[in-house]
Amino acid sequence: MAFKKLAIGNDHVAVEMKNEIMAYLQEQGYEVINVGTDSTERFNYPVSGYKVAKMVASGEVDGGILICGTGVGISLSANKVHGIRCVTCSEPYSARLSRQHNNTNCVAFGARVVGIETAKDIVDAWLGAEYEGGRHQVRIDMLTEIETTQALAAAQE
Repeated sequence: MAFKKLAIGNDHVAVEMKNEIMAYLQEQGYEVINVGTDSTERFNYPVSGYKVAKMVASGEVDGGILICGTGVGISLSANKVHGIRCVTCSEPYSARLSRQHNNTNCVAFGARVVGIETAKDIVDAWLGAEYEGGRHQVRIDMLTEIETTQALAAAQE
């Protein structure tokens, strides 16, 4: 699946990096919807992580890019949404393989962990990779089964 329309979310730590990544993507022809904060005042990353994930899960956008201090917290919030497979990366190799093997639909990284050029490399690797399917689909199906089982258990409580 080729990405065309992306949602991007961030916290207060990542405003500058988010703006640079948005501009970089728009220059390449991507449509980017900003659901993060544009202020450096304290902002809770689960808010934008959840918004991006809901947009991806609903099909409103093709994929999501998430940035906070480390990328970890915002990815955790995204991964709470049914159907989301978000990876936190500090280098492009993991980003590429996460698409090829895990069919990730969101990528996260940390503004306090990587510089802007590495962030661009991560985004390029992630956007440029294609899901390989095949033997990897068995694992994706297993993840979906875990997710569905948890959702059913929660609904019965």
